[in-house]
Amino acid sequence: MAATILFNSRSVRVSDFRCTAQAGDAPFVERFGCHSVSYVRKGSFGCHHRGRFFELVAGSLFIGHPGDEFMCTHDHVCGDECLSFFLEPELVQSIGDAKPVWQAGAVPPLPELMVLGELAQAAAEARSDIGLDEIGHLLASRFVATMSGKPPQPAKPTARDRRRAVETALWIDANSHREIELEDAAREASVSPFHFLRMFSATLGVTPHQYLLRSRLRHAARRLVDDDATVTDIAYDVGFADLSNFTRTFHRAAGVSPLKFRQAARGERKIFQEHVGPSDIN
Repeated sequence: MAATILFNSRSVRVSDFRCTAQAGDAPFVERFGCHSVSYVRKGSFGCHHRGRFFELVAGSLFIGHPGDEFMCTHDHVCGDECLSFFLEPELVQSIGDAKPVWQAGAVPPLPELMVLGELAQAAAEARSDIGLDEIGHLLASRFVATMSGKPPQPAKPTARDRRRAVETALWIDANSHREIELEDAAREASVSPFHFLRMFSATLGVTPHQYLLRSRLRHAARRLVDDDATVTDIAYDVGFADLSNFTRTFHRAAGVSPLKFRQAARGERKIFQEHVGPSDIN
């Protein structure tokens, strides 16, 4: 099994797993170290867990409960891939820690979970502006709600929650050049990460990570207009750790590259006209 850690914080660790088992390899018993939710994005495998046997295919969830033993088999297809979220007890308690739910072993491909699994994969590949820790919270929460038979309840932020969300948004904007994770922002608001994600999103309509990226884009756009620093310097100054990611994210937002945005802002209006049609501005 080849594993790559994509994200690691105090409450959530995210890893990419690519199975290297070959036909004929003998299965062996493993043990879950913590609560986990793994999205099967490719291939299939079998799993013995608590006296039951599951066949997991693309779109399924593989669920871990600390201390439980399991054994994976590869009788049909070799080469499955999973995106796995490992959750610390405090987060699980916030989401819901009912033992029967977390000892489900596996969940079949369900549309309400598959769409979040694909969003998680997009976040892992930097094709979405939602944070990996955020989608981990959302996927685990939706899993618990689905298995419990209780539809997710919309967040209803209090006046105090709304004030905290706005004040933290201002803090995020002022510090957007730094690396800010969900836990950092939640600590600033003096609430748990799970509660903060819900109250912030309900109050402002975007997740904290989305707001962070959009703050960086806003600061970058201002810099591109106002000064002569290179695109590379601006990208790093506003908080992007990778130039290609900045260019891709900025192009997705503005419809043009950072360089062409700068040129348009300085008088070459036809650049925007070439990329934006009448239907896009009506």
